Amino acid sequence: MPRPLAILRPHPGWDTTAELARSRGITAIGHPLSAHEPVAWSVPDGAFDAVLAGSAAVFRHGGPALAELRTLPVLAVGKSTADAAREAGFRVAATGRGGLQTVLEDAGVDWPRLLRLMGDERVDLEPMPGQHIEERVAYRVRSVPLGAAFASQIERERPVIALHSAASARHFRSECQRLAIDLSRLEVLALGPRIAEAARE
Repeated sequence: MPRPLAILRPHPGWDTTAELARSRGITAIGHPLSAHEPVAWSVPDGAFDAVLAGSAAVFRHGGPALAELRTLPVLAVGKSTADAAREAGFRVAATGRGGLQTVLEDAGVDWPRLLRLMGDERVDLEPMPGQHIEERVAYRVRSVPLGAAFASQIERERPVIALHSAASARHFRSECQRLAIDLSRLEVLALGPRIAEAARE
């Protein structure tokens, strides 16, 4: 019998991950340790060739300013971000598989002026020669406390912890310390190297 998978990511990603785990015979437990909230922002002056998006939350919480950008194609970090962009009325020109920096590198000189929409937890990017990136924060992440029942379940069942962001890794660690959960007995699945590094801290 596989160990349970403890999922911490916000809705609706929590539900998607839980459904996928259950379809493979894995018990999904837990609750989101964060929630996305919209941030007021405006489209910067100037012309852009494409929108660069590293999260589906950009299109779910980006607010009315998104309407000004629907004529621009979207370069999306992955499938869920691309799906959210299409649902919001955008055309997706490229969907990545290896992180936002890879999307940027693949774009090259074909998309020289990019508007990057993002959350308040940013990942630094290195523009390619000839590229210019303007950035706007379209949503923020609000931390949610680890519930007492979930904490007891973690200690009792020792699930594998699924981490989807560096911020969630740091918040989960601080909540475990607050509730005196022994971190040394826990194992994690990290979505990427930056998240794994945050977990190792």
